[in-house]
Amino acid sequence: MFDSVRDDIRATLEEIRGAGLHKPERVIGTPQSATVAVTSGGRPGEVLNFCANNYLGLADNPEIVAAAHEALDRWGYGMASVRFICGTQEVHKELEARLSSFLGQEDTILYSSCFDANGGVFETILGAEDAVISDALNHASIIDGIRLSKARRFRYVNRDMADLEQQLKAAVEGGARRKLIVTDGVFSMDGYVAPLAEICDLAEQYDAMVMVDDSHAVGFVGPGGRGTPELHGVMDRVDIITGTLGKALGGASGGYVAARAEIVALLRQRSRPYLFSNTLAPVIAAASLKVLDLLESAGDLRERLNANTALFRSRMTEEGFDILPGDHAIAPVMIGDAAVAGRMAELLLERGVYVIGFSYPVVPQGQARIRVQLSAAHSTEDVNRAVDAFVEARAALEG
Repeated sequence: MFDSVRDDIRATLEEIRGAGLHKPERVIGTPQSATVAVTSGGRPGEVLNFCANNYLGLADNPEIVAAAHEALDRWGYGMASVRFICGTQEVHKELEARLSSFLGQEDTILYSSCFDANGGVFETILGAEDAVISDALNHASIIDGIRLSKARRFRYVNRDMADLEQQLKAAVEGGARRKLIVTDGVFSMDGYVAPLAEICDLAEQYDAMVMVDDSHAVGFVGPGGRGTPELHGVMDRVDIITGTLGKALGGASGGYVAARAEIVALLRQRSRPYLFSNTLAPVIAAASLKVLDLLESAGDLRERLNANTALFRSRMTEEGFDILPGDHAIAPVMIGDAAVAGRMAELLLERGVYVIGFSYPVVPQGQARIRVQLSAAHSTEDVNRAVDAFVEARAALEG
């Protein structure tokens, strides 16, 4: 039967390549770090890594690696089950309690990924008589999670509070029983931060709940690294926080929902990705506890990350690159054309800098970019080398 569709799939793949939208996967032969060794899919050898979510440089931290080794010996490799059958260990409950305390929420539930966490929230707490009001640039996992629910869907222009209020009014006029505003804390393609204080003000005015996916903030945004709710002083006003253990918090995998106790209790009973997916591997849970220990004294890492971010952004601006404004470690260098963005990424790799060109459907048509991500693991020399490589790659393109 597949023979009848093989040619169609091949034609689609050729269209993707022809449009400059093909996304190659490079293979690295080293741990994730500020420097990695590319073994295939690009120039072989050591390159500077500026495309990882390894914001605090913890992915190869020796203390975290040691905690993982110890956990393997104590807890084993995997649970081979879902939580409510035989898949909960003490280490999972301890991590949930620690995350709740760190994020200022009443309870937390672990998932195999944040994609699953976002996929399990909406259909569990919202029905056909309810409404979800979503930022237009929210992560794909939020969009897919909303699609799984029967709630009425309203969308507001990215970070536009006037439009958010109009959508809230429409939800109220439509007789919505429950109303849930959902936003990314940091929008991953732009590095923009959601205006959570204003969102919470509108939520209180229109009797709505607030949900934040803070995957690109927890660990390094806010005075204590507790994310965008801490940054905006609204930790007690956000009802649901989803996030990942796979970025700043060690870079492995796994996700969570930290929320009001009743919401978490209902998720344990009804959330399908939780009920039908294997428990988070105990080694990740144990290593994540070590990450939370380290975050208590990670002020120097956050300061180094901020310094690297400021240096990169200022130097790129001085060199005349179109870089989206802000102070987040996500620093998008706008290119426009998808094929040009891909070619520039190749030229940068040839010059020892590993970055990725982002194009449609990850970003809108005509807004291709190279998303540079800074890390506390980068040195000042690393950052300056990256900027110099951008200048050289641009010259090669124009020449």
